Order: sequence, then structure tokens, then C-alpha cells
Amino acid sequence: MENAKKVTQEYQLAKQLTQQLPQAKGFKEVWFKKIRGGLLLAIGYLLSPLCWWNDIFFNLPIAYAFGYICSGLSPDLLFPGTIVGYWLSNIAGILLMQFGAVDVFADKPKEKNLKKELLTGLVSSTAFTIVVVALLHFNVLDTPDFFAGKESVNLSSVLPMTIVTSR
Repeated sequence: MENAKKVTQEYQLAKQLTQQLPQAKGFKEVWFKKIRGGLLLAIGYLLSPLCWWNDIFFNLPIAYAFGYICSGLSPDLLFPGTIVGYWLSNIAGILLMQFGAVDVFADKPKEKNLKKELLTGLVSSTAFTIVVVALLHFNVLDTPDFFAGKESVNLSSVLPMTIVTSR
């Protein structure tokens, strides 16, 4: 009789565990989402303007590669293409941080407002890029040596005349 009771108890325990398996699957999905969000957050931070040391290792090589590709169309597009590439890498970083933070910190799935997130990333990265270009123009920041040659790009020739005045 005692063996029959043990078998019945084990059967009921096994039944409870099999009913909990869908919940365990949800647990794995939640942790996968959190790990994915953490990776997106880390990569986004490395590309974003919030990381002070990232430019030399990530953003500038990406920006220069983008400018180099643009210079294939016209040699005059190297510097503007580099600025646009830098701007795009910062936008990508901010957006990746936003998507990653939502995955990591949100308890319940919420609707993502992609337009709002894109607009926020676009505005903040554009403002940051304008500040950097202004700091370069007014010689607060120095440009690298490869912009110091005879073929140096003058910001006045790249930007509209209303933004940049000649020296």
C-alpha cells in the first residue's frame, strides 16, 4: 500500500512539473531578451556620444570608412561623408541603447514607438554633431594631422554660409 501511495505522489509531482514547463520556457525567453538587451545596450553605449573614449576606436573608423565610400563618388565628399558617417554612428548608438534599455529594464512588453525613438536619436545626435563641428571650426578642438595638408578641407566650403563665417 505504501508503494502505491508513493507512486501516486510521484505521479502527481510529475504532473505538476509538466504543467510548469511552459512557464519555464517563458523564463528562458525573458532571460534571452534581457541578455540580448544587455548586448544592444553595451554596443549602443560604445557607439553613442555618452562614451568619451569610443571615438578613436569605433566612431571615427566607421565615419572614415563611410567618408571613403562617399569619396568614391566624388573626392570632395570625403570630409562631408565622414561627418555624416560620424553622425550616423552616433544615432545608431543612441538607438541601440534605447532598444537595449527597453529589453533590459521593462518588466512587461510595451509597444515600441519607433518614430519617437528615431526622432529622439536623430535630434540628440544632430545636436552633438553640430557642437563638435562648431568646436572644430572655432579651433577649440584640433583636427587630426591628415586634415592639415594642402588638400585640407575648409569648413566654410562644406557648410552653408549662414552657419559658418570665413575667418
